[in-house]
Amino acid sequence: MQPGQMAYDRGITVFSPDGRLFQVEYAREAVKKGTTTIGLKFESGVILIVDKRVSSKLVEPDSIEKIYNIDEYIGCATSGLVADARVLVDQARKDAQTHKMTYNENIAVEVLVKKICDFKQNFTQYGGCRPFGTALLVAGTDDTGAHLFETDPSGALVAYKAGCIGSGRPTVMDVFEKEYEDNITYEDAVILGIRALAAATECKPTSQTIEAGVVLLDKPFRRLSESELEYFIAKI
Repeated sequence: MQPGQMAYDRGITVFSPDGRLFQVEYAREAVKKGTTTIGLKFESGVILIVDKRVSSKLVEPDSIEKIYNIDEYIGCATSGLVADARVLVDQARKDAQTHKMTYNENIAVEVLVKKICDFKQNFTQYGGCRPFGTALLVAGTDDTGAHLFETDPSGALVAYKAGCIGSGRPTVMDVFEKEYEDNITYEDAVILGIRALAAATECKPTSQTIEAGVVLLDKPFRRLSESELEYFIAKI
């Protein structure tokens, strides 16, 4: 980095002369180094699939959590700093419950995602804080159908038919560009997601190294069991 850029590098609230916020860009780099996280919409819902490969045989696989329930019909998967993700998930749960208590209805997926992104954006605009070093893939259903959103450390959001965050994003998105189709079936979506994850990680997937969650129209968000994952892995 050039010596003249150091002041812009240290200050979250200061733009560099070429219009960049370096701390936000560094937060994006933290996401790129995170675990590969995949989301796909299919004909009746959304599936989230995460690589939760453990670094040591001494670690209990069940202690590694990458997929979270936010509301009854909304869940999310994370990539990046796990502690930052937990804070965002807790905030999202508060927003969902506040909406339900106020309006006596479940919060719409897009409304919730925008609230999360507004919360993240605040940490890019004020001194004395840093951006969240995590991105979320939010999946859910509401009165308007099934939705999949990606949130960025800057507070930006994008809706996807099939998306990926984390270290394996280029490989996974290349697979999706070639093979994803609209109105894909549930089984085909899970198999495509696991195949793309395997291509990105270059390792054979197992029910111990993958975590998945699914939400169907008019059915709550839930995690897939190990037996369900083994069924889909055997199909590949």
